[in-house]
Amino acid sequence: MSTPVLILPGIGDSGPQHWQSLWENAHPDFVRVQQRDWDKPVCEEWVATLEAAVKQAGPRVILVAHSLGCLTIAHWAAGPHSPAAGALLVAVPDPNGPNCPPDVTGYSLTPTQPLSLRSTVVISRDDPYGSAEHAERLAQAWGSRVVHIGNRGHINASSGLGDWREGYALLEQLRG
Repeated sequence: MSTPVLILPGIGDSGPQHWQSLWENAHPDFVRVQQRDWDKPVCEEWVATLEAAVKQAGPRVILVAHSLGCLTIAHWAAGPHSPAAGALLVAVPDPNGPNCPPDVTGYSLTPTQPLSLRSTVVISRDDPYGSAEHAERLAQAWGSRVVHIGNRGHINASSGLGDWREGYALLEQLRG
């Protein structure tokens, strides 16, 4: 039996050329967590939607988050929640940074307690939505493994990663 995988995009969802969408299309058993409003995220709503998806997927589930999806996992893990096996956290943003979209609600205080699951944080040196130092501090607080991938922007479709084989290898490590 394969390990279930939940895809958690950030604000705006992940478009068709984003590695999350490419992975989902290549693996029919990968399930995207569908948020009510992708453009005006409310932390409490996104966390509740994540909890419902994790509860349905079961305790072996691996979470694959990009950008605001990473912060959603941190908020979810800070409260009562269903168990999950691991999380790949890619391009952790700074909700108080200068480039955070103004329609993001409830994310300004990022939880810093250790996550209750194995996790890997993937960091780009030139991410416009959060500095590498910010992501490193959170990864350390969360007890996450850190992987630096150089200058890859926001690690999204604009970064030219295609199906991002290196990232998929990190996911496979968490699934193993």
